[in-house]
Amino acid sequence: MNTFRNTTPAKSVMFMVNYDDGRTAYLWIDNPAEAGDPRAIGLIALAQQEQGSLLEGTSIRRVR
Repeated sequence: MNTFRNTTPAKSVMFMVNYDDGRTAYLWIDNPAEAGDPRAIGLIALAQQEQGSLLEGTSIRRVR
């Protein structure tokens, strides 16, 4: 009897965007390979900002 389950790797990576006024927004990246590249994350965040779905934040940090 095996009591431990094998976990499947995450299909998306979540980032937290902090704002000066204390608010927090979340950004999900579906491609884990892109999530490892800080430049790609910046470009994705910039594209989201241009679309209006993400406000400009002060910092972006990986959550999971």
